[in-house]
Amino acid sequence: QVLPVESGGKSVEAGGSLRLACEVSGYTFRTYAIGWFRQAPGKEREFVAGINWNGANTRYSDSVRFRFTVSKDNNKEMVYLEMSSLRPEDSAVYYCNAATNTENLAGGRGFVYAWGQGTQVTVSS
Repeated sequence: QVLPVESGGKSVEAGGSLRLACEVSGYTFRTYAIGWFRQAPGKEREFVAGINWNGANTRYSDSVRFRFTVSKDNNKEMVYLEMSSLRPEDSAVYYCNAATNTENLAGGRGFVYAWGQGTQVTVSS
C-alpha cells in the first residue's frame, strides 16, 4: 500500500449524515496519528480532524467541531470520520494522511503519504 485509500463519499442533503473510511498500512495505523483533510474547488486543502496512534487524543478544526467525530477501529485497522448536520460548505474532496502526532497533522507537517485520490462529499441544500 503506497497511498491511503479513502471511501464512503457521496451526495447527501443538508442536515444529513455520512461516514467516511480511511485505510492505511497496518504499521502506519498502529504507529502514527491519522488525520482527515478536505479541499473544495478554488480553496486550499484544510485540516479537518485527527486522531493519535492509540486513539487517546483527537483534534478538530473549528468548522467541524461538535459535528464530526474521528475514530479508529483497531480490529479492522480503519479510521473513520463520522459527519452529521452536514452543510453545503462541507462539500469537498476528503483525504486522509498520517503524521507523528495530531499537532503535526493540523500544521501540515511531516506527512507519511503523498495525497491519494480522496473521496467526494457533496452536500446539497
